[in-house]
Amino acid sequence: MTQPSSPAQQDAPVDLAKTTAGGGRRILPGPRADVRNLSLLGVLAALIVVGGVTRPEEFLATSNLQLVLTQASVIGVVTVGMTFVITSGGIDLSVGAIVALASVWATTVATQEYGFAGILFTAVAVGLGCGLVNGLLIAYGGMVPFIATIAMLASARGLALEITDGKTQIVTVPSVLDLGVKDAHVLGVPPLVLVFAAVVVIGWLLLNRTTFGRRTLAVGGNAEAARLAGIDVRRQRLGLYLLSGLCCGIAAFMLIVLSGSGQNTNGNLYELDAIAAAIIGGTLLSGGRGTIVGSVLGVLIFTTITNIFALNNLESAVQQIAKGAIIVAAVLIQHRTLRGRGDG
Repeated sequence: MTQPSSPAQQDAPVDLAKTTAGGGRRILPGPRADVRNLSLLGVLAALIVVGGVTRPEEFLATSNLQLVLTQASVIGVVTVGMTFVITSGGIDLSVGAIVALASVWATTVATQEYGFAGILFTAVAVGLGCGLVNGLLIAYGGMVPFIATIAMLASARGLALEITDGKTQIVTVPSVLDLGVKDAHVLGVPPLVLVFAAVVVIGWLLLNRTTFGRRTLAVGGNAEAARLAGIDVRRQRLGLYLLSGLCCGIAAFMLIVLSGSGQNTNGNLYELDAIAAAIIGGTLLSGGRGTIVGSVLGVLIFTTITNIFALNNLESAVQQIAKGAIIVAAVLIQHRTLRGRGDG
């Protein structure tokens, strides 16, 4: 049975070191979290230097830095949920489509009649509903996460297009729009960044300081061993996809505030960005190890890259190629690290 981690091992180097009698997969400790996070901070610092050198006036402007943090906040919330799912050995390819569906459902004329509370409730409820469907299909329906979430991706995108008829839905609720203006900043920090910070703190505590987090690590390390240890694996997986859906709902509301509208194209490629950020942050793609701090640094790295590319007028295709290359490099490094430690 998995033992609780020591304080020095928190934020994800908590790995299963147990093997079932039947030869279950053995996950050995990965690189120390502080060394890995320092490396990511070094990469982020290097990117900031590049941005400051290539476009000093634009990149280092306070408004641009606030924009980078705000954009990172939306995908960052999604990434927190994705980190939990990947840590458990699963995957969620529907997060972008769920964000799109939640954003358009929450911005219909009927929903906006209920004001701020109506929009927020609808976005969160739609996210939870989609997460519930994913969780039931995977945990109790026995479907492979890849297939179940691909099906949700197609269905959610289709429903979002049906609701909007391909048109942008403009938000007319002042209390929602006011959150996106400069006057709403708290000590120069945009409200969406504060929401992101709160989600990160809660996510870190949930993963590293609760039974839910330890069970997530156990299921990702060896689901059969976790079951024999008394963990309800199906209920745990259901809870994880609910958590991912909740994060998508929150992100959808944040995107509504940021753009002042709901569109069926919202959340495009969010699944790519969230998975990539989690992986380069140190979350093990095969499960059993996850890090919230690393995922946040991964999000900041990708958002900064996107901002630098945009300021230098580089094509979006180049951005996607760069992100793809980073994902491949991160996975290869993980694979070599595990092989070097005797796993696989």
